[in-house]
Amino acid sequence: MQIIKSIESRIYIIRGERVMLDFDLASLYEVETKVLNQAVKRNIKRFPDDFMFRLSPNEWHSMRSQIVTAYEETLNPSSQIVMINQNKRNTIITPFAFTEQGVAMLSGVLKSDKAINMNIAIMRVFVDVRKILLKQSNVNEQLTEIKERIGEHDVQLNELYDAMENLIDEKIAQLKWKDREKIGFKIKE
Repeated sequence: MQIIKSIESRIYIIRGERVMLDFDLASLYEVETKVLNQAVKRNIKRFPDDFMFRLSPNEWHSMRSQIVTAYEETLNPSSQIVMINQNKRNTIITPFAFTEQGVAMLSGVLKSDKAINMNIAIMRVFVDVRKILLKQSNVNEQLTEIKERIGEHDVQLNELYDAMENLIDEKIAQLKWKDREKIGFKIKE
């Protein structure tokens, strides 16, 4: 369960895609970031732009502040190791971001047992995140439908109230003059 939370905390939304950064993947696979990136570069045909892309300097600057905050909040030893590795990173070169498909492609590039097992865990987390988002989308659709129904019901109830008032007014008008309750001074006979 701890590994799943660790993986979930390393999935970011960049350019509208859920991605994992090269140094986070290297940490999970227990290899150096340089080794991971070399393996990717040797197999670059497996990683088109929709599988992997390099962050722009602005994206990386924005991400660095988020990553530091996230790692400070988790306060577990593996996060501290990642931060130590990040402090050594050449900050001029921005990291690679791997989409779900790119992470899946890494399983064919990194062939150690640790990498294979970790890749399976990462794929399961991506699937779980997708399921959660689909459920949330379904709930939003249901809420929208309920709001529409309530709006329709309000209109229908107002029409019923108007019809009832009209019926009451018509019944009063139909009462005969002598059957109406007399108002004013009453003379005893």
